[in-house]
Amino acid sequence: MIDLYSWPTPNGHKIHIMLEECGLPYRVHSVNISANEQFKPEFLAISPNNKIPAMVDNEGPDGKPMSVFESGAMLLYLAGKTGRFLGKTDRARYETLQWLMFQMGGLGPMLGQAHHFRFYAPEKVPYAIERYTQEAKRLYGVLDKRLSQSRYLAGRDYTIADMAVFPWLRTWERQGVQMSDYPAVQKWFNAIEARPAVRRGVQVLADLRKP
Repeated sequence: MIDLYSWPTPNGHKIHIMLEECGLPYRVHSVNISANEQFKPEFLAISPNNKIPAMVDNEGPDGKPMSVFESGAMLLYLAGKTGRFLGKTDRARYETLQWLMFQMGGLGPMLGQAHHFRFYAPEKVPYAIERYTQEAKRLYGVLDKRLSQSRYLAGRDYTIADMAVFPWLRTWERQGVQMSDYPAVQKWFNAIEARPAVRRGVQVLADLRKP
């Protein structure tokens, strides 16, 4: 059994999707970041950087509980645990890893900044809004070019790279992007969104907000 500490964010969605895709049993523990619950000592013991999601695998590699934080590391851990969604050959694994790192190092941070400065910043900063909106559009263009040549990000097979990128694109309109400008991305997005495990993962997180 896996204990997952989460809240409705793109990084939270990717782990829920992976757990649902793998069919692993898990329990969800709400960490309400609006109430600063991520700073509680018991959560910091699992996630020292006070970021969600984080998890505890009660059946770790040596049969003992193991905690894992950082969503990219969690996806890799679960892929290693199940032998799924990472690639069966060295070439396939590195294709997956480079697109996973694209999300972790570029897409996620930049789309997050675009979203923040366009909607949440206490004051409007035109330079920041322009900078991050244009970077969001550039990154969507990178994805569109790749997905016009490949069914999935890492090639012909669905992987953790797709699971990592998909949740960040669910709020495209808040990033200053028009999805219809990127037809290959839109086709891929619709296909991922239609997967039953993806729908379940998204719904589990939506339920966390309900009173």
